[in-house]
Amino acid sequence: MNLTQSAFPSLTPASRSPRPRAVMAPWRRWLHGLMLTWVLLCTGLMSAQAAEITIDQAAMEASDQGYRLSLAYSFDLNHGLEDALTRGVPLYFTTEVQMTRSRWYWFDETAVNTSRTVRLSYNVLTRQYHAAISGQLQQSFSNLEDALALIRRPPRWIVADLDTLKAGDAYAVGVRMRLDVAQLPKPFQINALNNSDWRLSSDWIEFTYQPE
Repeated sequence: MNLTQSAFPSLTPASRSPRPRAVMAPWRRWLHGLMLTWVLLCTGLMSAQAAEITIDQAAMEASDQGYRLSLAYSFDLNHGLEDALTRGVPLYFTTEVQMTRSRWYWFDETAVNTSRTVRLSYNVLTRQYHAAISGQLQQSFSNLEDALALIRRPPRWIVADLDTLKAGDAYAVGVRMRLDVAQLPKPFQINALNNSDWRLSSDWIEFTYQPE
């Protein structure tokens, strides 16, 4: 008798235990598909919310009138926005500014919470672009690039009076600019909210400012 065969008889197909690889393969495929779906979903969300405006410069300085904020942006209008503009739909670019001061005994103090909007429009009859900063006079331009230059490098902006900030304290300054679809004419708002062409925004950036 062959010792190997008598001591370890071969298993029949009915009694043989399933191989772990055969049992785990469907689970692995399911888990791999789930992870792939999650990655694609996250990628899609990131693409939909991708920041298309870059803040190149943000600085605060004191002046006789108050604390002034200087900013510089980089961005371009996509084809959908440029087409809407030339058809008479105005575009609104809103910059939001928040300044907070840390307090060890309570929540952070919000010293400044303000915004400023630039309205960009096109007159089909005169073939001129117009840019108007809220509270200031409108300026006219013969081409789109010159009009966008006012938005990309806006004039310095008084965001706080001299008595608003406390000398020697450190303030966290948060800045963001976005295309403000809430200011569009009502018929265009719903379409803009569901159209990726209108998702134009920067990320929030933050820097520290300490008045002297």
